[in-house]
Amino acid sequence: MRTIQILTVCGSGTVSSTMVAQKLKEALAAEGIKIATTEVKPTQVVSHVEQGSYDFVVNTTPVPDNIPIPVINGVGFLTGLEEEEFLEEVRSVIAQIQEREAN
Repeated sequence: MRTIQILTVCGSGTVSSTMVAQKLKEALAAEGIKIATTEVKPTQVVSHVEQGSYDFVVNTTPVPDNIPIPVINGVGFLTGLEEEEFLEEVRSVIAQIQEREAN
């Protein structure tokens, strides 16, 4: 299975997005899923999506509406209040990516 490319977004492009990225790497590694993350601020999202080969976005702050890949709200994962719901959504998006690539 290939490495899943994720764009993580927070207001400053460093603190919260890095925390979410690290926590997500640990959670998915335990399931045998490899990910690579790039941390950015909201104003960089569109250009990164256009230039990169990202599979989806995880945000802790609002991002533009015109993103052509899935966007998953990561606030609950960051705070620990909705971790399992967030992880289920991430797993679902990854499963859809893998299914699409298998066909």
